[in-house]
Formats: sequence, structure tokens, C-alpha cells
Amino acid sequence: MDRGPGTTTENLSCRHSWPGSANPRGPERLAAANISVVSTYETTDRTRLRRHAERGTYDRDVVHAILDEAPIAHVGVVTSVGPMVLPMAFARIDESIYLHGAAANALLRAIADGAPCCITVTLLDGLVLARSEFHHSMNFRCVVIQGVGERVVDAEEKVAMSAALVDHIAPGRSSATRSPTDVELRSTIAVRVPLVEVSAKVRTGPPIDDVDDLDRDVWAGVIPVEWIRGPGIRDEPAG
Repeated sequence: MDRGPGTTTENLSCRHSWPGSANPRGPERLAAANISVVSTYETTDRTRLRRHAERGTYDRDVVHAILDEAPIAHVGVVTSVGPMVLPMAFARIDESIYLHGAAANALLRAIADGAPCCITVTLLDGLVLARSEFHHSMNFRCVVIQGVGERVVDAEEKVAMSAALVDHIAPGRSSATRSPTDVELRSTIAVRVPLVEVSAKVRTGPPIDDVDDLDRDVWAGVIPVEWIRGPGIRDEPAG
């Protein structure tokens, strides 16, 4: 709703790097050697930002940082029963996003069968309260990925994906946990979506009020929002 100016990449706060890089079951098992990549993603007609384009970026490091910090992705695809969007755990390995679920998952089966998909990842950083209802907004960091995924069939790749997924949830977790068994791998569908058509959008800063509203006697500003992990609650096995 708000129509004010955006931000530049200089003042982004990307707080975490990807946690699985030191894990021998993690992404380096799949990384190709000596591959250099450009610093930005190519802009396509589908990824070109049209509204508040000044808030957008195709910078690879910014995109990676948002993906690596966010715990949940919303995945959209048109299935045999119609459009579907589901929140899902995910992980990034190099230039791919990995998703997994039960073998009967209709959304993942559609992606595995070649249906185009859209993956959206959002971090909410603040509630922007303006002096008018129209200019209320949110500060956020968001990545949108569009493309066609592939079914993961290689067992070694599935094991690396499993490690990356748990490390994305809890850094270093896969160094202590059991790897999936063959039975577990067969009961799981996994897909890989390449980071090709990608854009990021970021809003920071205060509300953008109309000049005529600046003297209104109403609180205006930003309420910061953070995702904070609380202390762990240990699981005590019965007996």
C-alpha cells in the first residue's frame, strides 16, 4: 500500500551464513569444483520487478543470505486438483533449493513431474505504523524463485539434502543425528529447483506519510520484529 522510496543493498542486515558448509554430509558433497558464477542473477520478464523496482535486487549474495536465514518457504504450483501453496522446510545447496516430503505429497509430485513452480521466502523485520491507514506497511526481505524442478533420484544426493535440511533448521545438527535409511529414502519424495529466475525485494525504514498528515497527533514509526529461538525443551524418552 505505501508508495514511498525503497532501500539499497548497502543497509541490508543478513545475519546468518548457511550452517551446513562444514558438514561432510552437506553441500560440498555435491558442489562442482572450480565453478565461477556471476555476482547477479539474470533479469527475466518474470523476475523483473515492476512495483517499487528500487527496492529490488538480483544480487546473488543478498539472495543467498535471505534464503539461508529464513526457516520456511511457501511453495506454489498448479496440481491436478488446482492451485496449491504450502509452507515447507527447505534448504539451499549451492545454486539449488531442495524440498522434500511424503511420497504421496501432491504438490511435490507435481513439481517432480515438471509443473512450473514458484517459491517465496520472506523475513519480516518490522511493522511500519503510519499516520494514515493507507501508508501502513511492513519492513521485510523477500526472495521469489520461479522455475521447473526435478525429482532427486540419486541416493547420495538425497542423503546430502537430508543433512542440509536439518542443518538449516539447527546449525550443525546433522553431525550428531542418524542419516536416513534406505527405507526412509524410498518413502520420501525430494525435488531440486535451480536458482535461475530469482529476484529479491527489501523494504527498510520509517513510514512514508503524506506531508499533510505529519502534524497528526498519532504515534508513527517502526515496531521491530525478530524471530528468536527459545531455550530447548529436552525430550525425555518414556521409561
